Amino acid sequence: QAQFVESGGGLVQSGGSLRLSCVASGFPVSAYGMSWYRQVPGKERESVATINSAGGSTKYADSVKGRFTMSREYPKNTVYLQMNSLKPEDTGVYYCNVVGARNNWGQGTQVTVSS
Repeated sequence: QAQFVESGGGLVQSGGSLRLSCVASGFPVSAYGMSWYRQVPGKERESVATINSAGGSTKYADSVKGRFTMSREYPKNTVYLQMNSLKPEDTGVYYCNVVGARNNWGQGTQVTVSS
């Protein structure tokens, strides 16, 4: 069964940077499209970044485009999310999972951006 362990979150001031990591097990991240998701209390979990399985092209939500970069490292079966120029509205719990996931979530990593 696929499992995900996210890390790298924390408290950062507006304008700062964080790099999130997600170690996957039970399947190769190279074989699936992967996404980073963000959940804020009272709102549905949303995808903020996606990397496809072939070629590694990426897509981003408009709210993070130009500031976030998603990447993947095959030997470590890990996906990353580099977050720059962070804004208070980026605050939330970040999860990684396959594209279109509806279950099998990890514990997530909390990102808090202060103004």
